[in-house]
Amino acid sequence: LLPPPPTFSSSLNDSSTMAVRARFEDNADIGVFGTLTNSYCLLGFQSEHYKVFENELADTLPVVYASIADTRIIGRMVAGNKNGLLVPNSATDQELMHLRNSLPDEVVVQRVEERLSALGNVIACNDYNALVHPDIDRETEEIIRDTLGVEVFRQTIAGEMLVGSYCCLTNKGGVVHPQTTEEDKNELASLLQIPLIASTVNRGSEVIGAGMMANDWTAFVGLQTTAPEIARIESIFKLQDRAPSDIVSDRRALIDELL
Repeated sequence: LLPPPPTFSSSLNDSSTMAVRARFEDNADIGVFGTLTNSYCLLGFQSEHYKVFENELADTLPVVYASIADTRIIGRMVAGNKNGLLVPNSATDQELMHLRNSLPDEVVVQRVEERLSALGNVIACNDYNALVHPDIDRETEEIIRDTLGVEVFRQTIAGEMLVGSYCCLTNKGGVVHPQTTEEDKNELASLLQIPLIASTVNRGSEVIGAGMMANDWTAFVGLQTTAPEIARIESIFKLQDRAPSDIVSDRRALIDELL
């Protein structure tokens, strides 16, 4: 039997803000329960309380309700971009068929036999590049390259191997673990060819991938995310036009707020 449907609620910012605060029942880690790309949004199980995502996205891409291995933590179980979607071997045939029937025809859905089966934790990607756990199987690396159409880099972020948990990437920019050194951030930015910022979500959480979802034109963040955190997220993803001096002010405000 499927577990009871989740409850999503949201707190919208003013019309000039492109990031939307949301929560999953009483959990601000919205990235655990969904994933967002430039061609689809996946959410764990259907509920009328998902309307916050439908309201923001329905005019631009399909919002698909799904499960993986009968669980709702789809955001941690899958990894994908506009070209494809990777699902773990634990996904049932029925779930796989549902995804293939629901996603756009150009999106390739591929099951992966990988011992690091929480693919959303070990893969972080945009439409051109992917960071992966250093110990991921060679065969999996090839599948990622072929299915998602990306260059693949085995990396850590601030010493953490779960790269999907500690960053969020789009084609315009990325947020990484707050303890990422300037040297490591510059190296990752050079590999990915996008600007990166070291920051937090959900009032100081370093688990970026669990606390937010983003694509090239919008972002959803956990309900506990502070205004300075949102400002930095919107800036790096180019959701608003902000001057560099604003980012310095936001960083100081964030530090003050977290102390």
